[in-house]
Amino acid sequence: MELFYSIIGFIDSGGIFMYPILLVFAVGAAIAGERFITLGLVTNKNKSVWEKVQPLLSNGEFDQAREMTSKDESTIAQVLNMGLSLQGAVRRREDIEIAMEESMMEIVPRLEKRTHYVALASSIATLLGLLGTIMGLIQAFTAVANANPAEKADLLSASISVAMNTTAFGLMVAIPLLIVHAVLTSKTGDIVDSLEMATVKALNVFSRRAMRTAEA
Repeated sequence: MELFYSIIGFIDSGGIFMYPILLVFAVGAAIAGERFITLGLVTNKNKSVWEKVQPLLSNGEFDQAREMTSKDESTIAQVLNMGLSLQGAVRRREDIEIAMEESMMEIVPRLEKRTHYVALASSIATLLGLLGTIMGLIQAFTAVANANPAEKADLLSASISVAMNTTAFGLMVAIPLLIVHAVLTSKTGDIVDSLEMATVKALNVFSRRAMRTAEA
């Protein structure tokens, strides 16, 4: 409870700019939480689907794989289904690859959705902190100009200390949000890499099957 009151006191002593920074933190944290949950679900679902589809592809059971991916809404199922829908009807590997890449181009923006707002919140928090400090210093020097000479030093040091609280709070908000943004970007990259890996493996299976069919 003492820590809670200390935090409230710190925010209150920083002036009005502490509250916009707090709002930016709340928005950034909410977006980050939603992205973590969404990307985690996508990762787990993709892993589960790939573990089921990969044996079917390796065994050449394309009809079963096609049926499974057509009924699934995961990102990896969407990409694989695009290739499976053309497998057999199109002989050129390049045509199937282009179709799967088009599906990837639709999926990647959905994975990256709203992530950049976390970095934006980090930048806004930093700038609000600096703005709050500058405004606080302006008020401090204005007050000191009209103060008793004997009290100027103490009044100025106290005012500067309060003004610097906004910069400190802005950085306290910005640094974690920036780290979270980096983690989210990394998780998104891992998902995209896994989709590309699945695409290449599926294309290799299609190519080997086409070569066997041609030789026969």
